[in-house]
Amino acid sequence: MKNNKIFSLLAFVVLLFLSSSISLAALHPSQEIDRKRNRLIGYILSKKLPQLHFSDKQLDDELSKAAFHLYIKQLDFQKRFLLAEDVTQLKAFAPYIDNNLARGHISLPDTGYDILYDKINIVEDIVAKMLVDETVNIGKGAGGEILVGSFNLSKKDSYETDPDEINFVKDIDGLRDRWRKILKMQLIVQYFELKTEQDKALGENTNQEKKISKDDVPLWKESLAKIRKRNSNFFQRLHQETLQDHYDRYFNCITRAFGPHTNYIPPASKEQFDINMRGSLEGIGALLREDDGLIKVVRIIPGSASAIQGSLEAEDVIYAVAQEGEEPVDITDMRLRDAVRIIRGPKGEAVTLTVKKADGSKENIRIVRDVVQIEETFVKGTVIESEDGRKTGYIFIPSFYRDFESSRNGGTGRNSTDDTRAEIDKLKSQSVDGIILDLRDDGGGALIDAVDITGLFIKAGPVVQVKNSFGRSHVLEAPYSDVEFDGPLVVLVNQFSASASEIVAAALQDYQRAVIVGSKHTHGKGTVQTIVDLNKNIPLLQLKKYDDLGVLKVMIQKFYRVTGGSTQYKGVEPDIVLPNLSAHIKSGERYLDYSLPWDSIDPVEYTPAVGHLPNISLLRERSLKRAAADEGLQIIQEESEKALARSKDTILTIQFDDMLQKRIEVEQAREKVAAHYSKFQDIEGKNKLDDGVDVKRDSKKKWLEEVNNDPYIREAVNIIADIIKL
Repeated sequence: MKNNKIFSLLAFVVLLFLSSSISLAALHPSQEIDRKRNRLIGYILSKKLPQLHFSDKQLDDELSKAAFHLYIKQLDFQKRFLLAEDVTQLKAFAPYIDNNLARGHISLPDTGYDILYDKINIVEDIVAKMLVDETVNIGKGAGGEILVGSFNLSKKDSYETDPDEINFVKDIDGLRDRWRKILKMQLIVQYFELKTEQDKALGENTNQEKKISKDDVPLWKESLAKIRKRNSNFFQRLHQETLQDHYDRYFNCITRAFGPHTNYIPPASKEQFDINMRGSLEGIGALLREDDGLIKVVRIIPGSASAIQGSLEAEDVIYAVAQEGEEPVDITDMRLRDAVRIIRGPKGEAVTLTVKKADGSKENIRIVRDVVQIEETFVKGTVIESEDGRKTGYIFIPSFYRDFESSRNGGTGRNSTDDTRAEIDKLKSQSVDGIILDLRDDGGGALIDAVDITGLFIKAGPVVQVKNSFGRSHVLEAPYSDVEFDGPLVVLVNQFSASASEIVAAALQDYQRAVIVGSKHTHGKGTVQTIVDLNKNIPLLQLKKYDDLGVLKVMIQKFYRVTGGSTQYKGVEPDIVLPNLSAHIKSGERYLDYSLPWDSIDPVEYTPAVGHLPNISLLRERSLKRAAADEGLQIIQEESEKALARSKDTILTIQFDDMLQKRIEVEQAREKVAAHYSKFQDIEGKNKLDDGVDVKRDSKKKWLEEVNNDPYIREAVNIIADIIKL
């Protein structure tokens, strides 16, 4: 049976390889790639991934199908180019991916590139013909419609915005209709943006219901011209994609089938690893990832231009980037390294990002690039004074940083443990009655600091178990015999608290040392990755000196709590769950393709800090009662439910009045929340999305305002009081 499969594979691949090679030669006579190099990369991946990856997955038929699923998603995630029959043709390769890699017969990227290139040409012609008509008639149709070019903007069309909920179209007519809706949607949104800019420039009332009018013919013509130019640039960029780019993405699909944090990184993308906490970074200060052809925000760097501006958030999807005074560049289906080059830029220059929020709403965010304010990336604390005279300490840990290089060279590089200890000492000197440890949005960092910071609050003992891909596990223990702070402790987390943050929260929860407060669960990243240089893994029989092969980032270890349960997938579930404005955002390991499941190992012996906490159920009951009476938290709860409903309603009605009404509703929701949550305000209480507001002000003052007006911190202070009273 196995021999028959191999024979069928060879015959099938030879036929497809010949046909695709001839077609590619006709379309791209100048396209040349080093096929031997690519075969070598594929071979090394086929051997190294099963050996190194924690999951013990094998490169077999099942994993081949997973890799193909990821391949199709990255090839045309939004289903704007391929036909159903194209996907069926490519699907024939799926069962043979494992054999292809091991035997050096790689042909799927060639055929996929060939088919996609052909459809891009067809769609480009369709779009050009749809945008050629410049006629604008307002109210002159049979029903007083808005007629712009070939689009009736008053007629209702429905469009499914979730790519997972739509199918590839059957024929070219289906592609034509899909793109008609896409262009119509782009046109209306572009008009809204131009009209808003015009009204602001004229000093008009910026209330959404008053400022948008459909009668401005010149603005409609300008909108049409901008959409035409934007799409022309978009297709021009697509034509610049090389066959090698497709091979690189194909290799990455193979690695991601093992897990979402295992990646093939080609030579040109290695620069993404250069961001270092010890230096300065000029740009917007956001970590990005390429996710099925879309550029997503992973994390906002504390102290960066994005953090100061305040509107860009984790899980936002960036659709377009505009330099100051220039037209937006569509970055969908763009390689991450190219998108980063467009977004980055010199200090002092502005860039406007068109982003899609998790609830489906879109907005333009203008950010003035700046050097990261390094002090803002470090641990900081303050004292919160209550009306009854109580003092509560507050410590914010943005990440678990450590300057390893300075330490290796005999220096005393800065680290988050020493900084946290220093803040605790400051707070104790001011006689605080408890401490709030804020780990919200903390994406992790150095494991040693997660262990050591936990040790500041518990006596020496186990903190986390680490198991490697060979099945061996070891325990990391808190190193201190004396506790730095033994008073009431509350830890704030959310779904963006990951990795090292989860280790700290889990240990303090298991030791019954702290009350964990936040969203329903943390991120659930309980794994460790390492970098493997493929250039050091060339087989001895390979005599040719190949160009740089790139690197492999592979998952090799997994974290487990002292109780034996993993932090992977499930994350940490807080003791008290409060209303969360971002509850609708699908952020976490449980939402990632092929993420490793939760499991458990044997627990280790540890001694809980008995007596530090009263009955958790009673604390929860009192907290939720206060939350129900807190106007700010209740508004957050109401708007969170509305955002969840919007995120589930993925079918967009493409019609002028309907889109305008939804735009108004989103803006009103933001203003409503901003009235009770200073994180969404500027210093005068205006929404930070107002481009006319100077958001660059004294960062210390801004931070203290946010701390003292944060409803979650306010409730954490109340929980500290309950711990003391009970």
